[in-house]
Amino acid sequence: MIKKNIATNEFGFIFNPATGDSFSSNAMAAEVIGLMKENKSLTEIKTLLFEKYEVEKNTLEKDLDEFVSMLKQNNLLNN
Repeated sequence: MIKKNIATNEFGFIFNPATGDSFSSNAMAAEVIGLMKENKSLTEIKTLLFEKYEVEKNTLEKDLDEFVSMLKQNNLLNN
């Protein structure tokens, strides 16, 4: 899902060496990226996050969808 060359860390730093762009995100976003690097599907990621955090399902889905959209807009995901 996420491109193999994208560098990240547990603090939410995201770096695209192909473009030189860098981004800051929060700890949950860093966790999502880590799960993507493990080739987890969005459905699996939603389930794992919902089980781990106390959050309404609709809120989680909306936030995750917005985050994935941002990753796509910044060319950080495989097609």
